[in-house]
Amino acid sequence: MEKTEFTLLNKIQYPEDLRKLSVDDLPQVCKELREDIVEEVAVNPGHLASSLGVVEITVALHYVYNTPEDRIVWDVGHQAYGHKILTGRKDQFCTNRKLGGIKPFPSPTESEYDTFACGHASNSVSAALGMAVAAKLEGKSDRHVVAVIGDGALSGGLAFEGLNNVSSSPNDLLIILNDNNMSIDRSVGGMKQYLLNLSTNETYNALRFKASRWMHNKGILNEDRRKGIIRLSNAVKSAISHQQNIFEGMNIRYFGPFDGHNVKELVRILRQMKDMKGPKLLHLHTQKGHGYAPAEKDVTTWHAPGKFNPDTGERLVDNDPNKPQKYQDVFGHTLLELARQNDKIVGVTPAMPSGCSMNIMMKEMPERTFDVGIAEGHAVTFSGGMAKDGLLPFCNIYSAFAQRSFDNIIHDVALLNLNVVLCFDRAGLVGEDGATHHGAFDLAALRPIPNLTISSPMDEHELRRLMYTAQLPDMGPFVIRYPRGGGVLHDWRCPFEKIEVGTGRKLCDGSDVAVLSIGPIGNNVTKAIADLSSEDGAPSVAHYDMRFLKPIDEKILEEVGKKFTRIITVENGAIKGGLGSAVLEWMNDHGFQPRVKRLGLPDSFVEHGTVAELHKIVGLDPDSIIKAVKEI
Repeated sequence: MEKTEFTLLNKIQYPEDLRKLSVDDLPQVCKELREDIVEEVAVNPGHLASSLGVVEITVALHYVYNTPEDRIVWDVGHQAYGHKILTGRKDQFCTNRKLGGIKPFPSPTESEYDTFACGHASNSVSAALGMAVAAKLEGKSDRHVVAVIGDGALSGGLAFEGLNNVSSSPNDLLIILNDNNMSIDRSVGGMKQYLLNLSTNETYNALRFKASRWMHNKGILNEDRRKGIIRLSNAVKSAISHQQNIFEGMNIRYFGPFDGHNVKELVRILRQMKDMKGPKLLHLHTQKGHGYAPAEKDVTTWHAPGKFNPDTGERLVDNDPNKPQKYQDVFGHTLLELARQNDKIVGVTPAMPSGCSMNIMMKEMPERTFDVGIAEGHAVTFSGGMAKDGLLPFCNIYSAFAQRSFDNIIHDVALLNLNVVLCFDRAGLVGEDGATHHGAFDLAALRPIPNLTISSPMDEHELRRLMYTAQLPDMGPFVIRYPRGGGVLHDWRCPFEKIEVGTGRKLCDGSDVAVLSIGPIGNNVTKAIADLSSEDGAPSVAHYDMRFLKPIDEKILEEVGKKFTRIITVENGAIKGGLGSAVLEWMNDHGFQPRVKRLGLPDSFVEHGTVAELHKIVGLDPDSIIKAVKEI
């Protein structure tokens, strides 16, 4: 498809070029920027609807503020495609999310305009406050700092921790609340309803702003008096409106809500607020997917739609009936089957019912499924509370996001040995979403925790059997990790059977080398052994699917230790602390001294690319496994 030649956007390489335009040009810039995002994402899939919803906010911010000297801190990085295009990456945007191309989310290692990492939600207020305090302490009083939070990120606990500190630390931070009533699926919880109801009169805000400017110029309004007047103003307004403003209750000046798609009005408001002292929050109503009709109608699907025809909105979906089901869909259907059989089962997810396919159970059993919003720690503790009083929660969290719930897993589930089934979707390398989203650390992080059972199925049948096993009585905390994307079986349904906890299985016998794998990466081992067996004089390789990292199958380890002097471990997780480390520890503790080669994710952050490309880079593809067998 031939790229559109844009009248104004093609003249903009950096925000300084944008700032040379008149305010009246900005609506056209927004129109062209939105068209460019749609064109690019149509052929190079990524996050579409979120970035379309903040086009006007993005343009207004870079127009009013002197970026990169002024800091814009994005929350939820999939809002930032327009930001990337306006900050020197327009010509490279076609490489977004591709191996060797620009990163999927903002990163300071890529651009000075990217002020902080933002692959996970709810960190913008805390990071921006740190920058605002740093500016004051370093004497950079003319530096402005803006946090842009939205897409449901305000439901995250870290955001409230940041707001609490903003209210008590001297700062001039501006927080922009991009309120689109969405995360990926629809936003949930009391904050959603609060924001829907919250209303402040624009005339009142304008009068108050003019009055504060007049008093400041007359020397009447010092810092102590300013806080006192704000508290009095808030009390009067609350009495009149019969509504308490949570932000002003925290001594954060509140403005809004305003239309987040009126770019000229946004520029006017930002200019008025730019030099105001003290913390401020600007509440903007936006529409996720704004300006592209298909995305406006179905924002969840168009959050990350894959390839599509930008003119018709037709998604180019692969409907191959012979293609294996995604692991997440096998999880979703299996959970509903189990819930029909066991009325103790409930489902919990932090804002990802569609992504993890818990919406399948949610549709039939809404009273037994809970979307708790972007709140992974709460999801785990909430599950622990239900388990303590007799329910059996399946808590599904993406592996990379489960990192946020580490303490909750230890203190609120493992310590009490509660029967919570922790299903970690997107475990291992996830592909184009890159370093912030790879599920690299769960095995190594969780292995030392007492009472946990940690498992990973090699295929969809094993996933179903592990889910069935996990919901049996007295299993305690049970972790099941599985990857993003499609499985390997065409007929994924199978009868439910109990798997004995802590047992693996021998998949093929051999005499020269033993390969021990855990999880679906074992399918690469199977292919490698099959390819190797066709070579003359190739080593004879045994393959064991360990299935459980904890408790690990000691009978297999003893068999391997007695029979083999050369062992290879293969895992789609951090090489330090995972399966390879567990095997080495056991061999050493039991007096075996084999040569052990560990294959896994390196002690570095793996960037973005297709899963196949990344497997090759880190040495987990079949060819790399063959090479490791020959070298050992």
